[in-house]
Amino acid sequence: MREIPNKYEWQDAENRINDKWNKKEIYKFDINSKKIYSIDSPPPTMSGNMHMGHAFSFSQMDFIARYKRMRGFSVFFPFGTDDNGLPTAKLVEKMKNVKSSKMERGDFVKLCHSTINELRDAFIQGWKNIGISADWSLSYSTIDLHSQKISQKSFIDLYKMGREYRMEAPYIWCPTCQTAIAQIELQDKELDSSFNDLAFTLKDGKDAIISTTRPELLPACVALFAHPDDKRYKKLEGTTAKVPIFGHDVTVLLDERVDPEKGTGLVMCCTFGDQTDIEWFKAHKLPLRVAITKDGKMTKIAGKYEGMQIKEARKIIIEDLEKAGILKSSKKITHSVNVHERCDTEIEILKTSQWFIKYLDLKKEFIDAGKKINWYPEYMRTRYDNWINGLQWDWCISMQRSFGIPFPVWYCKKCGEINVADESQLPVDPLTDKPKNKCKCGSSDFEPDRDVMNTWATSTLTPQIAIGLIDDKDAMKKLFPMDLRTQAHDIITLWLFNTVVKSMFHENNIPWKNTMISGFALDSHGKKMSKSKGNVIEPSTVLQKYPADALRFWASESKLGDDMSYQEKDIKTGLKFVTKMWNASKFAFIHLEDYKPKKIKVTNTIDKWILSKMTDTIKTCTEAFDEYQYSKSKRAFENFFWQDLCDNYLEIAKDRLYNPDKYPKGSKESAHYTLYKVLLACVKLIAPITPYISEEIYQIFFKENEKSESVHITAWPEIEKDLIDKTSEKSGDIACSIIGAVRKYKSIQNVSMNQPIKKIRISCSDELKDLIDTVSEDIQNTVKAETLEFKDDCDIECNGYDIKLGFDM
Repeated sequence: MREIPNKYEWQDAENRINDKWNKKEIYKFDINSKKIYSIDSPPPTMSGNMHMGHAFSFSQMDFIARYKRMRGFSVFFPFGTDDNGLPTAKLVEKMKNVKSSKMERGDFVKLCHSTINELRDAFIQGWKNIGISADWSLSYSTIDLHSQKISQKSFIDLYKMGREYRMEAPYIWCPTCQTAIAQIELQDKELDSSFNDLAFTLKDGKDAIISTTRPELLPACVALFAHPDDKRYKKLEGTTAKVPIFGHDVTVLLDERVDPEKGTGLVMCCTFGDQTDIEWFKAHKLPLRVAITKDGKMTKIAGKYEGMQIKEARKIIIEDLEKAGILKSSKKITHSVNVHERCDTEIEILKTSQWFIKYLDLKKEFIDAGKKINWYPEYMRTRYDNWINGLQWDWCISMQRSFGIPFPVWYCKKCGEINVADESQLPVDPLTDKPKNKCKCGSSDFEPDRDVMNTWATSTLTPQIAIGLIDDKDAMKKLFPMDLRTQAHDIITLWLFNTVVKSMFHENNIPWKNTMISGFALDSHGKKMSKSKGNVIEPSTVLQKYPADALRFWASESKLGDDMSYQEKDIKTGLKFVTKMWNASKFAFIHLEDYKPKKIKVTNTIDKWILSKMTDTIKTCTEAFDEYQYSKSKRAFENFFWQDLCDNYLEIAKDRLYNPDKYPKGSKESAHYTLYKVLLACVKLIAPITPYISEEIYQIFFKENEKSESVHITAWPEIEKDLIDKTSEKSGDIACSIIGAVRKYKSIQNVSMNQPIKKIRISCSDELKDLIDTVSEDIQNTVKAETLEFKDDCDIECNGYDIKLGFDM
């Protein structure tokens, strides 16, 4: 046994243990194992430092990985980073003080790759520092050549299936990022605005009032609409109205999509304000008027407002409408607006050429697929279903950016035919590479596709990307569907849903059997952390002051799926546990220094009591972990560790360990056997949550006897039914209750806990008397009572039992 330091030096221990795990390849995956558990883990976006949300959700995932490993599984747990596309490009522009639009595309792409390589090791170290037990030899980047090949093959396969198409159509556009974005990249944000009633002029000179929050779209107005059953406007069908300020005429039309109860019941159709505008544009074959540029400025048709930013134009147009007497009313409102989740910019709808994946016709199939997955917690599936039911667009997968995975596509300059790359060419860059074959028209003159794929088009292939790291022709058969997808609830729509989409298209199967959805880490006031609010706390800062186990202990407190506030006091609670675990173990080491474990017959009732309690705890923890309820396992463990083991058993057994001659023969051996077995079970039960302190204790004392290189590859504690002894449990519980009553009495009397008691008097039934007889010696020696008698003249309540006590000091 190694010399035991007086204090647990966690900084030294964590560095030493991390080195050991790495050198001994403790978490290396074995594809040939008979039992495999596979995890599709979220590749964090490498566009900033590791944040508290990462520590929160990745710790919860790691609890399961470590538990499964101890259950005998070889855990497939690769680690990826999401370095692809817009987030990385924006990071590089900021870090290197450059603009991609002012650089040669190839030079900017090289700069992105070199910057990623500069940052990756330090970025990944954050996950290693909180004890994530990934197989670090299995790593990928969503922009590396391996991922590019898989992503481009996915594109080609879907194109050949007829599931992809390129079309010029109105679609969602981000003026800040200057690219098309998918519906999955939208977020709702509450913004201040104004609801404005303004007058169009009919041919007879009368006013037709419409209500709008976006008067800057007036130059793009192409029609007015009313409901066919709305008697106020039915007679206006086919007449024209003059658009205020801009002066062009539009026709009044009827359509059932108008809500007669909203505003004045008369609405303007602009190209384009929302999805309904698009539907009217197509259904009524309306003209196209473009009022907003790709960079969010007003176009030439806006007249004197040309070149203004959208919000500036809105403000001035409202002022001009008011001056002209056209603005009839305006009231301040707060409403929900779609913004781009990457930059919080209000989105526009512009007519552009984009690539789409066709999937709106398969909503039912995707909902059915969701039902085949086990959701933890189950209620999270509602978010998945609601998202699918609310889908209005096919999936746009193209972006107008420089950095990302290129589309493996060229266009024939002669006939316009789309030519996709041959699979043997992948990964391919159409800007520098040429098609393998001529176009079917015979031409060899091609125009490359200059767009890149949306990052989610690749990230939704993480099962295939991860499994592709394994050099085994049967890897897909052994690992797919994967056992678990872990992620936060905010990307159910972004990542989870579209991974199901890709999996159903490519594998005709769900991607995983189970999904585990975590919540958010919030600030101390329950608010989402963000740099703009100045409330971000980084794990690296916490780890300078507290052990990683304390941070993980905090993360284990939250029920799966729940958001939880970060409070430093909760980290201190974790530190307190680590310290107590060390001190309790150190006490045990002193008494077990020369102990060699062997099976014996336990005769002492208190030993039977703690072993039975331990077995109950093992059963509860095992069942909880099997249902991904790590927090339930932790609570059960804490109750056992603090109350049963530390507060009671160690105090009761102490006298037997120090003074064995006072007890029947074999009592000390029974205590040694029990202490060893219980402490080893505790180390194992909490190992998934606090891996460092568990490893340190195991290495100092248990490794020599247990032989396994690490506690994390030892067997999870077994539920030994022969240790369950409900009679001894009741006797032990009564003993703890009596001891507690004595301690309370001494405290009230303001006397030392070590002061002897002449006599404990007990009044109870004969049944309870028999139970107390089996633990009376332990009770007496623990509270230093000279005698214990059963008498009727008692008046002190014994908590939890029909027992009265009396004390003679």
